[in-house]
Amino acid sequence: MISSRKIITPDKALIRLEELCARAEHCSYEIMRKLRDWGISSGDADAILMSLRERRFVDDSRFASSFVRDRYRYARWGRIKIRMQLRAKHIAAEIIEEAIAGIDEDEYRAILTALVKAKARTFADPTAYESRTKIFRFALNRGFESSEISCCIAKI
Repeated sequence: MISSRKIITPDKALIRLEELCARAEHCSYEIMRKLRDWGISSGDADAILMSLRERRFVDDSRFASSFVRDRYRYARWGRIKIRMQLRAKHIAAEIIEEAIAGIDEDEYRAILTALVKAKARTFADPTAYESRTKIFRFALNRGFESSEISCCIAKI
């Protein structure tokens, strides 16, 4: 069986990745996975990644900060879910914690409050035990801390 995939040379792979990284942030793990999918040898892949890092096309710290900011502001995720997703992308724990520390507490609570209020509006009686439980579970699934959720529900 003949493969329909074209063989990509390391030079072409480097050019493609430079263009890709110029458009959006990517972490080292994503780059290595892409190189592996393209059939680039591990030695060439390491050299390409090192070149991208040296020229600041790839920076895991910058990626983590951008990822955290986008996920809590736009996707409205909590810290727990963001941490899990960054771990899945093989980002170092110190980098994750540094990026998470950049979250503005007031904005974070405002996002949680808005989510909880929006979910509460979907229930006829949001003060009922069952409704509060569903709201709590909803916020937990979004990755917010249980203590933050409890405070927020109590205020509403």
